[in-house]
Amino acid sequence: MSLWDRVRPGTAGGPRRASAEDAEYLRAWTAARVGVEAYVEPRTMVTETTVVLVAQDGEWTRRRVNGPAAARKLARSLRIPVYDVQVLGYPRRMRDYDARQRVLRDRARRRDLES
Repeated sequence: MSLWDRVRPGTAGGPRRASAEDAEYLRAWTAARVGVEAYVEPRTMVTETTVVLVAQDGEWTRRRVNGPAAARKLARSLRIPVYDVQVLGYPRRMRDYDARQRVLRDRARRRDLES
């Protein structure tokens, strides 16, 4: 297997393609949260196109999709707004959520060390 076989989609060792399970996960995740928006991330040499779903509180998840058109179609079917991350960037609430989670993990780790 050559180096190029590892980075070309659909070849042995290449990036994993989106699956029906990915789409179902995104549907379930959206149904369980409020104020979800979709952010489409472009394909790279390492990963296929992905979509990041961000809830109102900043909680987020990422899964592969079969291209930008599929991401937009999924967002339409879920009736959520969809944005291009290269144009708009990630929402501040996503970074704030990550920072809050980091603080909570650190507190839990310190609490475990003290006991």
